[in-house]
Amino acid sequence: MFRNWGFLLGEIWVLIALAALVGLFAGWLIWGRRTVIETPALNSGEADRLRRQLGECESKGRSQAARIAELERKLAAPVAAPEPMPAPVMETAPVTMVAPLMAVPEPVSDPEPAAAPVVAIRPAALSAARDGKSDDLKLIKGVGPKLEALLHSLGFFHFDQLANWTAAEIAWVDENLEGFKGRVTRDEWVQQARDLANGLPPRPGGEN
Repeated sequence: MFRNWGFLLGEIWVLIALAALVGLFAGWLIWGRRTVIETPALNSGEADRLRRQLGECESKGRSQAARIAELERKLAAPVAAPEPMPAPVMETAPVTMVAPLMAVPEPVSDPEPAAAPVVAIRPAALSAARDGKSDDLKLIKGVGPKLEALLHSLGFFHFDQLANWTAAEIAWVDENLEGFKGRVTRDEWVQQARDLANGLPPRPGGEN
């Protein structure tokens, strides 16, 4: 019987050992999967370096923000028109001007003064022919029967009357010969009347 107790004690220890092994395995399964993440401790030098980099990044960020704000302000402001560029000044060589040969103008004589207009004056007239007989005025070239009758109606009957007409009197007669204006001057009645009054023969083709 005591020999059996030794066997039983051996089995008990074996069972205890197995139970311990099972407990250890179970504890490993439960607690072994938990990972404790421990933050590695940083030394002071590494922390200072990171702080400096962070400050530099923040400073650069502020500078970039200020630059962006300035660009947005410039874009919002009205764009001024560009100032015109000054025109380039072209340097040119001086041009020597050669004066053309000028012809010497001929002396111009003073123009003759314009003749004053003639004021027409009625010549002296007769109421009838002297001694009741008039000269044959048809001997004057350009004077026909109609003109002779017209001259008689104006009081002119003799060659010496026509021969003594002045320029003013000729102008008056020329204006008052209705239908024959200008004939006294054109046909030179005064000169013909002087020739006939001096006994010279009439010009060819006397009556007209």
